[in-house]
Amino acid sequence: MRENLHRFFRAARGVGVHVSPAESIDAMRAVSQVGFSDRTILRDALLLTLAKSQDEKLALGDCFDLFFSQPEPRQEQPEGADQDIARGAAQTPNSGAASDAAGGSPQQELGPLAQMLLSQDRNAIAAAIAGAAGAASLSDIRYSTQRGIFSSRILDAMGLQRLRDDLDELTAINPSLAERLRAALDGLREAVRDTVSQGLALYAREEAENLRNEILRNAPLARIERRQVAEMRALIRQIARRLRERYSKPRKRQRRGHLDVRRTLRRNAAWGGVPFLTAWKRKHRDRPKIVALCDVSGSVAQVSDFFLLLIHSLHEVVDDVRSFAFSSHLIEVSNILEAKSPEEAMAEIMSKVGFGSSDYGSSLIDFEKDFMSTLTPQTTVIVLGDARSNNLDPRADILRRISERSKRLVWLNPEGRLAWGFGDSEMPRYGTFCSVVRQCATAQQLERAVSDIVATYQ
Repeated sequence: MRENLHRFFRAARGVGVHVSPAESIDAMRAVSQVGFSDRTILRDALLLTLAKSQDEKLALGDCFDLFFSQPEPRQEQPEGADQDIARGAAQTPNSGAASDAAGGSPQQELGPLAQMLLSQDRNAIAAAIAGAAGAASLSDIRYSTQRGIFSSRILDAMGLQRLRDDLDELTAINPSLAERLRAALDGLREAVRDTVSQGLALYAREEAENLRNEILRNAPLARIERRQVAEMRALIRQIARRLRERYSKPRKRQRRGHLDVRRTLRRNAAWGGVPFLTAWKRKHRDRPKIVALCDVSGSVAQVSDFFLLLIHSLHEVVDDVRSFAFSSHLIEVSNILEAKSPEEAMAEIMSKVGFGSSDYGSSLIDFEKDFMSTLTPQTTVIVLGDARSNNLDPRADILRRISERSKRLVWLNPEGRLAWGFGDSEMPRYGTFCSVVRQCATAQQLERAVSDIVATYQ
């Protein structure tokens, strides 16, 4: 039971259901109470203990149905098979010994696999396939090219070599029974192939998804195909969730610092040095403050959604974040990002200021006029944009003043470095006033850049 459940938990993770060690323990306790006999009750118990949302419930239900469906061997009996079974059963080892006394050769007893196939006990065959699949570590299958390898392993674990010897012997002694055993072996091979295909669907899904995500993580955001947009948004959400989990709850030790031994001993002098009262070396940390300026103009329209998704995650990780979006003019979008879901927030922001002709100079003028007072020596300013201003005045002097008033200025550019400075790109001029300039042409580069920024406040 334990081994089956561990394999099921692995399959559940492959379909996107997060199963923590504590949740797996709860599920095993529930299963120990309801047992395996009633699959409906077992299914309900696993869904109740593991699924945390309606989507997870649907995914886990499909996974359960696939995991506990057992492929059965094909049952095809040649004509006269019943008579062959009777004749084969009549040829016992004792009768073989008699023929040996008369100068013939004895017929050995058939092996367990041959007897199982000839008896056509479906439950026994299914149990044997399941046991051999466990012995062959079918849960380790990852790629479709491994089907043949795992099929051979399962058949070998079931005793295929002994079955081949039995077939050779029966071919000489009882050809019709050998033909029936050969047909049963074909059905067994088909059932094993189905079992391996089932294992591939269960256990290789996570690996295939990881491979797709890795390809997407390194794909240029500006050249994502339309059919991949939904997958990329889901990937960015995963990145945002990792950022929240990693940085939203600093470790207790990080908050309180290290033990101050000297102060602790002084405090507890009255108790003979027994440390009833402790003193800690607290680390002074500046209150995190981030100001994000996001370009949502037409030249970066394909990547603006991804930028806004990451900025949305910043509002859940850092306490003091103010966000702005701009094309030809700049508006604050902090309240929109904090009050609405990512999809609703992006739609509203793009409807207000998105897809326009970019004018960095005009947008910087808007920021200096209305929001320059938000900057302090503790502020990190993040600019997400391609620095293309349609040959208009870039107002680099305002960016210089922003840099001087803030702790640091970070520019994340979705274009490749080879494009910086060509055409209407003002990146070299803007870059002289930036503390950090990073290329963020892929999701992986964007995640690393935002992670490095947030990590400085932990």
